[in-house]
Amino acid sequence: MWPILGILTVAIGMTLYEVPSLVERNLKRELWVFFILLIFGVILSIAESLNLDIPNPSDFLTVIYKPFTDFILNIFK
Repeated sequence: MWPILGILTVAIGMTLYEVPSLVERNLKRELWVFFILLIFGVILSIAESLNLDIPNPSDFLTVIYKPFTDFILNIFK
């Protein structure tokens, strides 16, 4: 509970710090990117604090290259 509250507090603080200057300069695309990345980061941080299994990019690469690796290893047996 406390880690989630801390993550949300930091996210709100970052929003209060960054958004007014983006709105003042009329940077709409940057504002959208800021919110998308912030929400993505908050979701991942909350999932990590709850000890959920989060796949990483190397797992994805392993799935892609595993058949090729097995093929090469079978050739050199």
